[in-house]
Amino acid sequence: MRKPLFVFYSTCLLLILSGCATFKPGSQAKNNLKIAALPAYSGPKAKVVVADFDLQAAKAGMEVAVGLRQMLLVALNNSSRFVIIDRQKTGAEVAKNSDLILTATVTEFEPQSSGGSAGIGSGGGAANGNLGGLLGASVNKAHLALDIRIVDSATSQVLAATRVQGQAADSMVSAVTAGNLGLGDGLTVYASTPMERAIRVCIAEAVRFISLATPEKYYKY
Repeated sequence: MRKPLFVFYSTCLLLILSGCATFKPGSQAKNNLKIAALPAYSGPKAKVVVADFDLQAAKAGMEVAVGLRQMLLVALNNSSRFVIIDRQKTGAEVAKNSDLILTATVTEFEPQSSGGSAGIGSGGGAANGNLGGLLGASVNKAHLALDIRIVDSATSQVLAATRVQGQAADSMVSAVTAGNLGLGDGLTVYASTPMERAIRVCIAEAVRFISLATPEKYYKY
């Protein structure tokens, strides 16, 4: 019985090692590899003001909040769906001149969270143990999450709310752009890192949600 078992385990090990040898970086987490663009738009726009971002993530400072807000403003403008109102106006002026207030809270900000293995298992199963250390290198992952709310400025009614997220690993660092969207102030330190990609994915998803969740009646300018 020993010989058949030896042959069986030897074959399994060879298959695992063979799979590791043919693994191509970037083949995992394919859902994060593309940023789906909104279709071109030339119709009426909605008037919005973007509030200062709130912070709940321990690793995010005020410069992160400012930079993310800057990127959201540019991305919303690039979508051709919104008229952006100056947030420096008083509360009464905002309610009079804009129909919607967009709020965002940074709930998760992980520039380099612990990752799995780039070998067999992609961070699960055997790749978490000693065999994983042998088969694949560690993968650094970055993660960003924003809680977005669309609020009627006249009634303070929350019209829609959701959480948008972006995640990327070392194998996904290839440049991703959305129109003329550059990194905001305070975020340039993350250029060409997984965090840059996570940021861009998250902002793109935020714009997609805001565009699709805004009731049609607000598109009137």
